[in-house]
Amino acid sequence: MIDFISDECRAPTPKRASQVLPATLTTLALTISLALAFVPGGALAQDAAVRINISRQSLSDALLKLGQQTSLQFLYSSDLARGVVAPAVSGTMTPEQALDRLLTGTGINYSRTGNTVNFSRSGQTTKLDAVVVTANQLGEITEGSGSYTPGAIATATRLVLTPRETPQSISVVTRQQMDDFNLTSIDQVMEHTPGISIVTYDSERTEYYARGFAIQNFQYDGIPMTRNSAYSAGNTLSDTAIYDRIEVLKGATGLLTGSGTPGATINLIRKKPTHEFNGHVTLGAGRWDNYRGELDVGGPVNESGTVRARAVAAYQDKGSHLDRYGRETSTFYGILEADLTQNTLLTLGFDYQDNKPTASSWGGIPILNTEGRFNDMPRSFNNGANFSHWDQYTRTAFVTLEHAFANDWIGKAQFNHQINGYDTNLGAAAAGFPDPANGKGVSMWLGQYIGETKSDAFDAYLSGPFSLFGREHELVLGGSMSESRWTNKGYWNAPGYDTNVADYYHWQGNVPGPAWPGGADYTDDETTREQGLYATARWNLRDDLKLITGGRWSKYRNRTEGQDESGVFVPYLGVVYDLNDIWSAYASYTSIFSPQSKQDAQGSTLDPLKGNNYEAGIKASFYNGRLNASAAVFQLEQDNFGIETGGFTPTGGVAYRAAQGVKTKGFEFEVSGQVTPAWQISAGYTHNVARQQGERVSTLTPANQFSLFSSYKLGGQLSGLTVGAGARWQDKTWGVISAPGGKSVKHTVDDLLLVDLMARYDFTKQLSGSLKVSNLLDKKYYTIFSWYSTYTWGEPRNIMASLRYKF
Repeated sequence: MIDFISDECRAPTPKRASQVLPATLTTLALTISLALAFVPGGALAQDAAVRINISRQSLSDALLKLGQQTSLQFLYSSDLARGVVAPAVSGTMTPEQALDRLLTGTGINYSRTGNTVNFSRSGQTTKLDAVVVTANQLGEITEGSGSYTPGAIATATRLVLTPRETPQSISVVTRQQMDDFNLTSIDQVMEHTPGISIVTYDSERTEYYARGFAIQNFQYDGIPMTRNSAYSAGNTLSDTAIYDRIEVLKGATGLLTGSGTPGATINLIRKKPTHEFNGHVTLGAGRWDNYRGELDVGGPVNESGTVRARAVAAYQDKGSHLDRYGRETSTFYGILEADLTQNTLLTLGFDYQDNKPTASSWGGIPILNTEGRFNDMPRSFNNGANFSHWDQYTRTAFVTLEHAFANDWIGKAQFNHQINGYDTNLGAAAAGFPDPANGKGVSMWLGQYIGETKSDAFDAYLSGPFSLFGREHELVLGGSMSESRWTNKGYWNAPGYDTNVADYYHWQGNVPGPAWPGGADYTDDETTREQGLYATARWNLRDDLKLITGGRWSKYRNRTEGQDESGVFVPYLGVVYDLNDIWSAYASYTSIFSPQSKQDAQGSTLDPLKGNNYEAGIKASFYNGRLNASAAVFQLEQDNFGIETGGFTPTGGVAYRAAQGVKTKGFEFEVSGQVTPAWQISAGYTHNVARQQGERVSTLTPANQFSLFSSYKLGGQLSGLTVGAGARWQDKTWGVISAPGGKSVKHTVDDLLLVDLMARYDFTKQLSGSLKVSNLLDKKYYTIFSWYSTYTWGEPRNIMASLRYKF
């Protein structure tokens, strides 16, 4: 059985597409031409005077701005800056003079080593478990912040902005939330992310959806790559031990992604080395023989601290509620930072992960039996044969060079080499309809798929301020290029193999593996090349009004798929108006494209599919940014969708015409962060409905969903105890499935509510123990995959306990 998936869920070798605006560079040229003449140059010498412009705000935000405007990095306890307001500082001065002014009257002392500044109060030192590094071109590091909300992010435009300053919806799961709820996999993180729904294919594959579209766009430290969910190769199995936070930018993200799908982009931000030696060891055990170990250690390599390193290793050997199924996962990550000069930072790193399952399922359980009724199997039922496995692996090496120039300009270049591979030998009792009387009527799917994708990506940009009309604005100018080669060998024909399942209801997977012939039944060899130039300008129209304009010019080529696009322009437009010191209103228009190979009756290739996202809303930042809230309405439109005309191309192929594709309308609310010093919260509600030609689509994902996760640190006699809970609700979903007799029927899945609990106790400052209970009420539920006409049971109540020792 060849593993093909519907267009809705992204099939193998899909004809994916987006659209292209006319090949005009008007907006991009405007952004560049208005700003280039005002770009300052020159190198920043140590302690050289620079222009500083920081408004009155919280000390933590002021330090973030100072870090962006100078070459300094700041280390401080998250409690140190709490409630402290810094005065406005502006003018030409040295970085230390600016810092002295910010700290005037605060009672906070500092010491400087190279470009690193450590803070403390009299008689106090910085706690190693609460370090905040503010100067980072990917945004503010969440590790050690103790918060469920980020301080600053750069995923949308390369500009380092707070969530309130960003004119798009973005959800961030921080390191603290991952630690509190023991979120060790990307699947678990997506369950905690508002507005994201998950469709399960089988034991090794899940698909994430946002705003009516499957999420195929992944980024690693801001470097994009596209996932092929049919031939899954490790993206959704990534271990979170190596990440500081995971950001999900909603809507079209073509400015930095280039080509892709319009629902959302997932950006995984890796951990960074610490300036002081610290680390931890974690050991855990859970239900179904689930065992996990984790080691994380980092700090300075030399006495001056100009070279820093970090290493993370994790190993998990887990069983499952599924009979016979298990998976071993080994992960390693290493990173080295070196201050080549006071203003130049070199970063080298690599990571790898191996995922080796046994008795992998493929597809799921047939939804209907021969009588047309629901085929109610035990939650432990596994359709996979004992020989079935879907191994997945990732290998990544990366290098980054950052340099601070004069007048607050920063340059950054990054190269990323990534390998995503899979090695499968699959067999599963998944085809047909079982007969309740004797278990007959089901046959096996068989397939072997071996392949990998090798990707090289390079991105470089300059970012900094410029003056125009008496006001200071910000500009980003950048370019990127990538090459990705996917090779695959597929086997589905096993001569003489008996695929008949004698009795489905007594299936235990005890069948021999097939003897595959020497040559593959089919092969794939595709190379995709993409280049782009992008620019973003943040125009300071008034103190309370900011306009962001930008665009990307792209070139895309995949000869195998007949896709060759150049001069593709993707615009970006956003505006943010500060209503007061807490609330802002915003609106944005963003876009993304994806080439397609469909042709019209004249033999011309249709323009790329294009996804346009229109969004407006309000955002708020309470308690100096420790609590963020947002509300938004959005409409996402897809253009140039290919519809069959009934005619043919000059070469005899099916002819298509371009029409409007999927249109999604909806609204969402989200709040995350610190309600009180002891109380953290992350919650969201999303409503969205996707239609195509007037009919509902993407019905495997809910139209309404709500999530709430919260933790609270107790005091008094219960000091040291943190308790938390979470709830996830989604309304009904449905899909059209195959039924006996060659019919098609609609199958509906009821709405769902799941509840989780967590608790952690700090025995000492170094030793803590935690407990997590998932699906507390042991809700029996399932999800369907209508293309296969199968369903998958959700996990029953699960318990995981762990001990962590910090050093």
